[in-house]
Amino acid sequence: MNRIYDSVEPRVMDDDLLKLAVGEQGPQEEAGQLAKQEGILFKDVLSLQLDFQNILRIDNLWQFENLQKLQLDNNIIEKIEGLENLTQLVWLDLSFNNIKVIEGLDTLVNLEDLSLFNNRISKIDSLDALVKLQVLSLGNNQIDNLANIIYLRQFKHLRTLSLSGNPITQADDYKMFVYSHLPDLVYLDFRRIDDHMKALAELKYQYTVGELKHQEHLRQTRLEEERAQQGRLEEHKMAFVENLNGSFLFDSMYAEDVEGSKLSYLPIVGELLEVYKDKFVIICLNIFEYGLKQYDKRKLELDTFNECVREAIQENQEQGKLRITRFEEKHLLNLSAIREESELLNIEKKIVECSEDITELFNVLMTLEMQLVEQLEETINVFERNITDMVGLFIENVQSLMAQCRDLENHHHEKLLEIAVSTLEKIVKGELDEELPDDVRALFVDKDTIVNAVGASHDIHLLKIDNREDELVTRINSWCTHLIDKIHKDEVMRNRRRVKEINQYIDHMQSELDNLECGDLD
Repeated sequence: MNRIYDSVEPRVMDDDLLKLAVGEQGPQEEAGQLAKQEGILFKDVLSLQLDFQNILRIDNLWQFENLQKLQLDNNIIEKIEGLENLTQLVWLDLSFNNIKVIEGLDTLVNLEDLSLFNNRISKIDSLDALVKLQVLSLGNNQIDNLANIIYLRQFKHLRTLSLSGNPITQADDYKMFVYSHLPDLVYLDFRRIDDHMKALAELKYQYTVGELKHQEHLRQTRLEEERAQQGRLEEHKMAFVENLNGSFLFDSMYAEDVEGSKLSYLPIVGELLEVYKDKFVIICLNIFEYGLKQYDKRKLELDTFNECVREAIQENQEQGKLRITRFEEKHLLNLSAIREESELLNIEKKIVECSEDITELFNVLMTLEMQLVEQLEETINVFERNITDMVGLFIENVQSLMAQCRDLENHHHEKLLEIAVSTLEKIVKGELDEELPDDVRALFVDKDTIVNAVGASHDIHLLKIDNREDELVTRINSWCTHLIDKIHKDEVMRNRRRVKEINQYIDHMQSELDNLECGDLD
């Protein structure tokens, strides 16, 4: 049976309810009481129990970003929602609610155990993102089609499935169908699957399952090819030369060029257009291949820079750790000597010496940091010059190649104009042997009309070339600017963190010494 609205008013999942639940489920000892007084951060909660709360709508859970277990069973929830931020969730119980549709689980990529027992669900779907799913409980719902079992084949880690209480279980071949179509399943409806029965089921459905595997293989192959193609496109975008490895730019020039399409029917223009396209595409391919090579060079430059920075920081940190280790060894001996010393003057003298050692360590660590800052500043400046030069050279060469595209367009325009004017003269004299479509012949009313038509086509083509060049130049300049800005900002933040670490450590050492001084002098 499903939960029905009882006489109690449906509850809202507000902060008060969540705080109460977190508080009640937290530790009860002294540490737990202290946490209650100071307040518990929702982001630190790993498990949350909200069963039997008469909750109608899932809400206000966005702060529980590290939650791993969520119990929402025995409520009156009608829709799965509000779980988008719970990406660390491993266990989710939504049993005994009024849910009709499986949805709202797309971000729960770490979910392993899902219970939707005793709801109103009629179809198993929208679970694709749950790649780690191991346990699925869907008993006491309204699932009546064996095709739902086929959908579950994609979950390679699924070992436990419960469908008892659904109409589907009344089918004569229900269990054999499940055994054969979900071969990795270990438990079905709370019982371990018998190996002998599984073997019989696989034999009975071998041809059906074999065809399924074939179709799944074809789909997987297509999917992998699509992913590979998308990966290549992303790489081409990072090189700023996407869609230049073919006729895309050329085709786009004519996609919106109505007049140009009409003019292609003129005598000889078809052949002229083919030659023009071949030469244009060759230039685009040159830009594309050059762009990929330059991308590899920029990537190598960036990787080399990052490695230099990493090595410099690591070497500097090792020097700092060595100085700290030496200091701490000496410092511990001095502290022991102070505690054992009985003469007040000797104690004061040793404390002064310890304080001087702390100051000396601070100076050493800050000097190391300043040396690192200078070293990294020089490294960053060299990288900035190199990457800026590389980008500048890339832009210069691409603009040169794009100029060749414009030259081709200008040459084609001149030839096309000659043919168009010549055709007009033949039409006027009645000497044109070729038949032209009516919309093409309509362009040849006078010389101004045909010249304007050819010119309009030419302008569209030049605009497409100019726009593609401007887009490439703008994007790579923007990339270069943002990269350099980020490198400078990252270094500033690194330096601030390091200075803060040094100050905190020195303050701790000095505070420890001050406390010892007060205790001993007393």
